[in-house]
Amino acid sequence: MQRQVHYATVSEALEKLKQQGFTIDFNIDGNHLITREQRIHHDEFEIVDVYRYEGDTDPADEATVYAIQSKEGLKGVLVTGYGASHDNASDEILKKLHGR
Repeated sequence: MQRQVHYATVSEALEKLKQQGFTIDFNIDGNHLITREQRIHHDEFEIVDVYRYEGDTDPADEATVYAIQSKEGLKGVLVTGYGASHDNASDEILKKLHGR
């Protein structure tokens, strides 16, 4: 069985993932993850790992960090508010992010 690593904070997770080559910052636009130069359709990437963080007292402190790799080998991260619905995200992207 592969050992799973958990990081104490979002900042620590982002730094460790960056050291593993997850250097691109992704955003969501409809059915795509986007960078400054590229649009990656929801069928063209996989979620490698997910880290969830809950705020002690403030729900605004809750976040999810996704480690993502495209079929072309691009590696990056997507950070969302925990349980966020993303007004500009398609149902397909939301299902993929929520593991459905």
